[in-house]
Amino acid sequence: MAQLTDDCFAFDGPMMTLAEAQAQIQARITPVQETQQVALSVARGRVLAAEVIAPVNLPPFDNSAVDGYAVRHADLASAGETRMLVAGRLQAGVHRDIAIGAGEAIRIFTGAPMPEGADTVFMQEDCRLEAGGVILPPGLNRGANCRLQGEDVAKGHVILKAGTRLGAQHIGLLAAMGLKHVELRRRIRVALFSTGDELAEAGQPLGAAAIYDANRPLLAGMAQMLGVEVTDLGILADDEALLSRALAGAAQSHDLVVTSGGVSTGEADYVKGAVESVGTMAFWRIAIKPGRPVAFAVLGGATPDSQAAFAGLPGNPVAAFITFAQVVRPLILRLAGALPEQPLAIPVRSAFAYRKKEGRREYVRVSLRRSSDGAIEASKYRQDGAGVISSLTATDGLLELPESMSALEPGMQANFISYAAFMGAI
Repeated sequence: MAQLTDDCFAFDGPMMTLAEAQAQIQARITPVQETQQVALSVARGRVLAAEVIAPVNLPPFDNSAVDGYAVRHADLASAGETRMLVAGRLQAGVHRDIAIGAGEAIRIFTGAPMPEGADTVFMQEDCRLEAGGVILPPGLNRGANCRLQGEDVAKGHVILKAGTRLGAQHIGLLAAMGLKHVELRRRIRVALFSTGDELAEAGQPLGAAAIYDANRPLLAGMAQMLGVEVTDLGILADDEALLSRALAGAAQSHDLVVTSGGVSTGEADYVKGAVESVGTMAFWRIAIKPGRPVAFAVLGGATPDSQAAFAGLPGNPVAAFITFAQVVRPLILRLAGALPEQPLAIPVRSAFAYRKKEGRREYVRVSLRRSSDGAIEASKYRQDGAGVISSLTATDGLLELPESMSALEPGMQANFISYAAFMGAI
């Protein structure tokens, strides 16, 4: 299980900023310690448990980057073309001890080892053949079109840091090193359920006052993009005793328990009370819109091995999406031992006016377009509601408006974050 601290601070005062909430998560969570040797073929999305040191040079030998002719640069004419005798042939994958002589060129193909003494390669399309010789144009620099031993990666150097979350590009690099297995931290186990008497499962008859549960599939998909194991615990009714038992049970076999709905202060919001009956609340309100009611707690026993982290998200789908991205995603990465990752924010020009409260970070759903002067502009979606899930599919991402801002005017710059960046997929 993950190791957590359960000291709590007062949460009845001013709302915590998002940065403060993220800092609390980093301070209170310790990554899982168990590691595994895992085949590269199934390592994508997993987190390196230790740094990887290059066991070989890449490339392992000097070789040609193109199909052409290998020469000694010193043999080239100081001005004009140079004619050389073609004295041999080298193909990729074939080892031949060929030493180049004065005034000679060796026909060479991409990836083939450079002949002894050669230091430059002419591309074949820049050359022409004449009666057993090759005519080389002037102007090529020494070392052109050569790939030197270890120029990509030198043997003994650190190629990947501990905490790297492996994408396809990392897997390719590890494979180029000749590695078949790699040491990874074990997958994080996440329990997920929704709360609310009004929720129904997809595919079931919909009652007169019911809605289908969108949050669980949405959040499960986001969690799986982070390489975790998700246990779907379904929908729980608005019953504090039932919720308490479910939380306590999930905490015994998971590193993180995530719920959506029921974390506000209404009479039918029972999650906060259920959490406090089986754990210790760290915070439950963040100055963020959409998504103010967000809970973070420690569930379970007195020892770290018997504890699990808890994140309670709002019930509205857009608020659940944003708070998962900005609170649960950093929490999962911390549990997994991954290096911190901030979603890439790109400045764009606003095409609309917007008013907000100072002291609160807000996220506005926008679509991007190219304006007549070539700048990229953001246009706001027509509806603001945190329950308008179609706004996530009809737009490109979110404008992030900082706590210090009170008004956004047309023409002003603001940071845009794409949905792909928010979800953090690899």
